[in-house]
Amino acid sequence: MKTYLTPVKEVEKNWYIVDATSKVLGRLATEIATRLRGKNKPNYSTFMDVGDFVIVVNAEKIHLTGKKMDEKKYYHHTGFMGGIKEMTAREMLEKKPEELIRKAVKGMLPKNTLGRAQLKKLKVYVGDEHPHEAQQPTTMELS
Repeated sequence: MKTYLTPVKEVEKNWYIVDATSKVLGRLATEIATRLRGKNKPNYSTFMDVGDFVIVVNAEKIHLTGKKMDEKKYYHHTGFMGGIKEMTAREMLEKKPEELIRKAVKGMLPKNTLGRAQLKKLKVYVGDEHPHEAQQPTTMELS
């Protein structure tokens, strides 16, 4: 018996919306990464993009457990000599809360072109408003 492989054009991609209010960052990121990769679908395959689109609203109301707010550091380099910059999770939450969620999900996706394509299907917004009403997203409930 041969294994059936769904053609790329026949893959159904749904839109989900997640409210990040009072959610723990890591647990939210794992659920989002699972949906982006499509691991919840029966036609999942490791080498195809069969995942769904995920919209995250209220990114500024996310929580971290323990002392991570002050002890977790995010680094980036400016490109100049000695240009490494660091920012705590608390500073990141104040300045760029959508980037905090995006980085957490990015770390859970494959590190190749497929992972970059899957990350583009993640839309993160501060506040309740988002421009994707035309896609009619369904609410994704997290346990």
